[in-house]
Amino acid sequence: MAEGKTITFKIKRGGAGDSHWEEFDVPWEPQMNVISALMAIQRNPKTRDGKTTSPVVWEQACLEEVCGSCSMVVNGRVRQACSTMIDSLTKDGGNVVTIEPMTKFPLVRDLIVDRSRMFEALKKVKAWIFLDGTHNLGPGPRQAPETQEETYPLSRCMTCGCCVEACPNVNDSSPFMGAFAISQVRLFNLHPSGKMNAAERLDAIAGEGGVADCGKAQNCVEVCPKEIPLVESIAVVGRETLKRALFGWLLK
Repeated sequence: MAEGKTITFKIKRGGAGDSHWEEFDVPWEPQMNVISALMAIQRNPKTRDGKTTSPVVWEQACLEEVCGSCSMVVNGRVRQACSTMIDSLTKDGGNVVTIEPMTKFPLVRDLIVDRSRMFEALKKVKAWIFLDGTHNLGPGPRQAPETQEETYPLSRCMTCGCCVEACPNVNDSSPFMGAFAISQVRLFNLHPSGKMNAAERLDAIAGEGGVADCGKAQNCVEVCPKEIPLVESIAVVGRETLKRALFGWLLK
């Protein structure tokens, strides 16, 4: 895009039940991303028609696609604002960028949503290692290199909410937790120490809102900013829950 160009940002603002759209013009700059554009609007919160308004609010932390907090819907697709470049959004010659908050979470204000449902889901499936104590536990069990290669992509999950936002099975009439929770069950059940509680996680993910509620739309893997093999995790965990349902009584 040439110097001197202006990008128009159409932003959905307000709180729950009180949403409205505002448009802002921002001069284009090289290597501009969505966050830098929002910062420019925040410094000078005037709409296209010259009206002074309140600064736009959003969440951010790391600015390098690690924290997952800046998820928002940009040009109709859920993305990480920090790694979404304006040039990629306007490469077809357009100069309008639409920004909205995610819709599958309670709206707090402007582009901020409450992702508590995700953390509650992680608690439900016990997505942690049950090791604690004041005494020295010594070195943990070794993990095979092959398992490390399998678990590393799964460990990159930022709980950003992109997979939840894109999933048609996450809605007001469904308790489905989302692909991220299923993938975390796979991750912690592969851990040498986490295997001690594998049955508990499988029972949790086999229950309400778990893997059986997945409709296999595969939207999650398309929008995941970390390219986590979510569909593969759904298949793996689905098989494990089925085996536990059929043969789990043998282990009791």
